[in-house]
Amino acid sequence: MSQNYTQITSQIGTQPYDVYQPNGCVQSETVGCTQDSKDKLNGNSKTTPVVQQPAQPSLTVADAIAKMMEDLGVCCAFGVNGGAMAGIWGSLSNSLIRVLNFRHEAGAAFAATEAYFASGRPTVVFTTAGPGMTNALTGLFAARGEGAKVILLSACTSSPQRGRWAIQETSTDTLPTGGIFTPGVLFNYATTVESAAQLPQIFRKLALGLAQPGGFVAHLSIPTAVQTSAIDETLASFPGVHCSLVTSTQETIIRTAQLLSEGPFAIWVGFGARDAAEEILQLAERTGAAVMCSPRGKGIFPEDHPQFVGVTGLGGHGSVMTYMQQQPPLRTLVLGTRLGEPTSFWNPLLVPPGGFVHVDIDPTVPGVAYPKAETFAIQSDIKAFLQALLQHDDLLASASVTSLWLPCPEREEMAPGSESPVRPEVLMGAIQKVIVEDSDAIVLAECGNSFLWSTHLLRFTQANRYRISTGVGAMGQAIAGVVGAAAVRHGKAVAIVGDGAMLMNNEISTAVKYQIPAVWIVLNDARYNMSHQGMSMLGLKGADALIPEADFAMIARGMGAEGIRINKETDILSALEQAMAATGPIVIDVIINPDRRAPSKGRNQGLASQGAKPTSAEKTELHVSFPQVSFPNV
Repeated sequence: MSQNYTQITSQIGTQPYDVYQPNGCVQSETVGCTQDSKDKLNGNSKTTPVVQQPAQPSLTVADAIAKMMEDLGVCCAFGVNGGAMAGIWGSLSNSLIRVLNFRHEAGAAFAATEAYFASGRPTVVFTTAGPGMTNALTGLFAARGEGAKVILLSACTSSPQRGRWAIQETSTDTLPTGGIFTPGVLFNYATTVESAAQLPQIFRKLALGLAQPGGFVAHLSIPTAVQTSAIDETLASFPGVHCSLVTSTQETIIRTAQLLSEGPFAIWVGFGARDAAEEILQLAERTGAAVMCSPRGKGIFPEDHPQFVGVTGLGGHGSVMTYMQQQPPLRTLVLGTRLGEPTSFWNPLLVPPGGFVHVDIDPTVPGVAYPKAETFAIQSDIKAFLQALLQHDDLLASASVTSLWLPCPEREEMAPGSESPVRPEVLMGAIQKVIVEDSDAIVLAECGNSFLWSTHLLRFTQANRYRISTGVGAMGQAIAGVVGAAAVRHGKAVAIVGDGAMLMNNEISTAVKYQIPAVWIVLNDARYNMSHQGMSMLGLKGADALIPEADFAMIARGMGAEGIRINKETDILSALEQAMAATGPIVIDVIINPDRRAPSKGRNQGLASQGAKPTSAEKTELHVSFPQVSFPNV
């Protein structure tokens, strides 16, 4: 027979005390008396045994916040524990959310960012007070720049202890309030939870922010004492919140179709269009338009398609400039890219005569990178916009492009030889075959020369398989992020990284703890080679970018992972195959030729437009007349 339980709450001092009776019967209980005293008070002639159940813990603010995160769709939380946030840590650990304890808060934030992009679900970063929170800020800065949806749960000092030199004090006495504990350029939404009564309002604001297209980075700072304070159970019940997509009007759609029908047009695809790959392909094939993409947009439009003319910007292809100079379109339809420096170098040759039709969910984006170019700006969800545009067959038919020939991205394939050290081009060819073509693994490229080699030489035919950071470009994002990506997809994720970044911030130990099948391919050249090559190309001498050669295979084994060191090109394929077959984390340490120049291509043209001119088409040595030049522009 089933049993029903009724809860009766009394008090021992200030502590709740719960007594349960079966079958719906309620028994009053006098607390703090002996059994004989209870019998006398109740008029009992004999002692009746009373079975006391263990006291049930009260619901706390931390419990309610963990439940809130579940209701918001969070599946994973990444962080580093600490005493000031024990309440939050404990509640997350006992929730339905998977909690992964990292070795550094920046690594946790990078992992949370890449976990979001790999899963499409918001993620949590948890940190303790003081340096725990500030360590995470670089990763959260990257999350905001990349357009991720991440919530930081941090601890702060309780109000009675503020200003009294508490351990790792986190308050307005020790940290600036603006931009960290309030909304600003770092956080879309931020607040300090001083009372449980705030939770329903906080939930609504988080839910609205997460429901909108684009990124959303939030920060809830919870004082240590507040985390464990008891609350009414009703405060842990959060209603659903519904948002509609931002779409353009029918008049805007018709005007767009008219503009595109006035002459040949191109399509410039950015990372913000990653959910509209099918619609972009339909539009391109229906009209014959040439398609190019930003570095972050690789794979959204298949890179083996005959209408694909190449990647623009950092690590891009000269074929784009060939197209723009030999078959310039009247207009370019820009989808989901800010056209910033890493994507365009603000090169005026990329501006077509009729200007841009620029679609973005963020109304502040169109017209900023090229303020002098004619721009028809449209605020809309890109998938919804293209679906509406594709309904106008009559106008799109007149927009069809007749092109006898479109340039394709240049190929620089090299057959493996007996070369030692390994040429990066050969390594990328092997990665293309074993990882890109023969697996479904996500590939992340670290900033620096790893980014340039990967972007220029790898070819993707699917969206959401290639991840790089072109905005913040923080060292360590791919190295730590690969753990988050592999964790949420329960499958392979591969990071192509440099030795300098690998020494700065890696989470091999975390991957070992949870047996996450992350793969690191290290381009080991014993230097910060983008800086080393950049200084040489700028003609600046004396700066030291060399670092002692590290054995990353040995380091990996010392942490409990697998490690393979490659010195010869003939060993690359077998090592990569072994890495993809491994069930746990593995590091492939590749000794590469440091003298192979990373592909610059469009970078030199971008620099030339700012005042620096190459001495010849064959040489990459530059005489610089522009005084403020960064290495990615060289």
